[in-house]
Amino acid sequence: MDINRLYAMARQLRLDVLEMTTLARSGHPSSCFSATEIVTALYFGGLLRYRPHDPRWPGRDRFIMSKGHAAPLLYAALAHAGYFDRSLLWTLRQIDSPLQGHPIQALLPGVEATTGSLGQGLSVGLGHVLGGRLNGLDYRVFVLLGDGECQAGQVWEAAMAAAHFRADRLIAIVDYNKFQETGPIAREMALEPLAAKWESFGWSVLEMDGHDMAAVMATLTESARPPRPGRPTVVIAHTVKGKGVSFVEADYTFHGRALTPEQAARAREELMR
Repeated sequence: MDINRLYAMARQLRLDVLEMTTLARSGHPSSCFSATEIVTALYFGGLLRYRPHDPRWPGRDRFIMSKGHAAPLLYAALAHAGYFDRSLLWTLRQIDSPLQGHPIQALLPGVEATTGSLGQGLSVGLGHVLGGRLNGLDYRVFVLLGDGECQAGQVWEAAMAAAHFRADRLIAIVDYNKFQETGPIAREMALEPLAAKWESFGWSVLEMDGHDMAAVMATLTESARPPRPGRPTVVIAHTVKGKGVSFVEADYTFHGRALTPEQAARAREELMR
């Protein structure tokens, strides 16, 4: 695998997210930036099985962006993967655009679930796994969760159910960037000991540096081959909110706001270095 090529794609996805959210004057660029290497590895590192010109192919792997406010990152990846023309990205959040603030399944090819009401994506992913089992299909389902989202009770209900039903085709990935909209996770509602919590619910747990592309590729590849048959797997990705843009990394209040054109110009310079 050409790691440099994957890093180049990750940079392009960040640039596209920056452009989209700045044009829309709204969105969550910092939440996209923390998960960029993860999404890049899935779509462009050979981990996801998909056919952009046959988006409903029954044998495809599913990716569910449970932290739906990071929709611009998903849209950019889908465009570069060939699901639709990249020019559509610049219509983000416009009236009648299929690229709404949160993903809507029926509007855009490649979107597997309508998400953004935080806490629901893991339940949806489990439903996909159980549906595949009933239909004799062996696809895998990857669900990207936010760390703040893991404060929702439904996440843990789904985690308990996934272990009970031995859903070993389900892989949860936690974007553990340590911040949510209102401040540090540790202050608002601490998740630690996070790995031990997932293990106590019957999951296999892997951890990784979510920005080291070689580590991301190796860990996600391992997650797709269940280390313990019958157990779902969670990958805890240690990430940085706003990764790639220093002044966004340093200010969690960028969580729910786009950069101004002047800030975007500074960010673009940093991303292109």
